Amino acid sequence: MLFMKDHVAKQARRAKEASRQLACLSVETRNAALLAMADALEANQEEILEVNAKEVEAAKEKGTRLNMIDRLILNPKRIAGMAEGIRQIVKLDDPIGKLDFEVVRPNGLKIRRVRVPFGVIGIIYEARPNVTADAIALCIKSGNACFLRGGSEAVRTNKKLVEVMREAAVEKGIPENAIEFLSIIDRDAVVVMCRLRKLIDVIIPRGGAGLISRVVEHSTVPVIETGTGVCHTFVDKTADFDMAIKICDNAKTQRPSVCNAMETLLIHKDIAEEFLPKIATVLREKNVELRGDEACRKILPDMKEAVEDDWSTEYSALILSVKIVADVDEAIAHINKYSSEHSDAIITNDKENAAKFEQQIDSAAVYVNTSTRFTDGFEFGFGAEIGISTQKLHARGPMGLEALTTMKYLIDGDGQIRQ
Repeated sequence: MLFMKDHVAKQARRAKEASRQLACLSVETRNAALLAMADALEANQEEILEVNAKEVEAAKEKGTRLNMIDRLILNPKRIAGMAEGIRQIVKLDDPIGKLDFEVVRPNGLKIRRVRVPFGVIGIIYEARPNVTADAIALCIKSGNACFLRGGSEAVRTNKKLVEVMREAAVEKGIPENAIEFLSIIDRDAVVVMCRLRKLIDVIIPRGGAGLISRVVEHSTVPVIETGTGVCHTFVDKTADFDMAIKICDNAKTQRPSVCNAMETLLIHKDIAEEFLPKIATVLREKNVELRGDEACRKILPDMKEAVEDDWSTEYSALILSVKIVADVDEAIAHINKYSSEHSDAIITNDKENAAKFEQQIDSAAVYVNTSTRFTDGFEFGFGAEIGISTQKLHARGPMGLEALTTMKYLIDGDGQIRQ
């Protein structure tokens, strides 16, 4: 344990020293490094996929859940997406030095508030290799060193990605230790990271409820929580059926393993007799298991019975809980009770109900007549994201570049003293 603490602290210390150099580099240098990293991912695609294939096979042999395997898998399309995400980040404005407040006081003091890097950002995540690329790119662009600790299932894939991206970045002038990867798979390493308060400035956990709770419980370093995704869609009585079916199908089946996939479907009682069989047919054709309340099962007796735990469960799989509600008010009450405050949607042609839903749903992203699957940094125009924050302090929703900065006040005077 002592060796582990020393090893982790040594890596964090290197990152801290590198962060001071990185913060002084020009945006041109940082952007050049990002473009080189994107090119390197594509140029080294075969090697990356070879390493990843071995880990995917090992995960399957181990009996890893299918949704976790889906997150672990890399393929040419996903690597191309990772590279494109990095290139989109290059096009974004430099957040460092951005002036967001300026005033001249009566005594002549000039006060400015500018955006500055945090320093070292620790990212603790599960078997999602794409997070490695996104995190490195966002941290470098925002002037932060990153200290990564991925899940054990993807340790070799992540290590390869870091090697490829770091080499490309260093060639363009980025300090080598600005990108640190912790390859120790012992879970105690997470606890050690969480207690390096003087060396790591903020920690962002990405993963399931267990990982996030563990980080929050043990951390003395400030944590930005990226919550689980218990996402809802409410189909109101005025909804266009064709549109509602298309949206619900996309929200549940387009990629069920991700955090912005729909987990609970709420249906207005006035349309349930007609709409529920229609949507059930579409979803069952795609092997979705439906779990309904008593009212649902009166319409479709072959539905599995939903129990209390279903309403607050992030399945990350082809399972959907379904409930019939009396009106928009009951839908809002249900969502605010069981939602993880991630992403929730209403399908309606009633403008008043849409406005009420937007105002009263207490989630990071609230949708009207569209799929919750859009809660994503790339889709929001951020290039990529470091995670989806469901907390209310500092950052909320998809976290892009600005969320990875803090502020500094610059005060210029000419000899003023306080009386």
